[in-house]
Amino acid sequence: MRKIITGVLTLVFIAGMGAFAWKACATDEPPKQTEEKPAAGAAQPGGPMLGPVTPPLELVASTPKGELKNPYNADIAAIAEEGHHRYLSAGCNGCHGGGGGGGMCPPLTNDTWVYGPDDDTLFRLIALGSDELKKQGYHRVKNEVVVGPMPPFGGIIKTSDDLWRIIAFIRSVNPSSVGKPPLQ
Repeated sequence: MRKIITGVLTLVFIAGMGAFAWKACATDEPPKQTEEKPAAGAAQPGGPMLGPVTPPLELVASTPKGELKNPYNADIAAIAEEGHHRYLSAGCNGCHGGGGGGGMCPPLTNDTWVYGPDDDTLFRLIALGSDELKKQGYHRVKNEVVVGPMPPFGGIIKTSDDLWRIIAFIRSVNPSSVGKPPLQ
């Protein structure tokens, strides 16, 4: 008797699922097509890649010196944690420490900004590395104990938006750096 009841319940369950599946497939509605619109400032197909999705090296190449500005400066606290995750993902912590307090390279928490504290200089330094930054005419304005040159991260950090978020994290651990003018 137990086998018969189990068999009947199994058939009812399978029949019910079949009816459910048939109903799901037999609707008269066409599948919904969602038109993805690019985010504000995102690259347009066939157009120049200017905006959050622009790779950092392309943004540096297409923007005159001194014109790069962090879009997150107005609300650094809101984006800092996400920027910290990107900082760790890019491997910045290997040299600058997990919280930016330093390691074999300068701490990001003090007031010694080797090439300057402004957004443009920081973006270019991180994207190009210190050797390429010097080739482009930048020079040290302060000194700090440094084991080696800053490597270029413009090919590692995929979008300019990710790099701006990392810079927002840096600003969050060093609030006195926000809004300082270029030193050059």
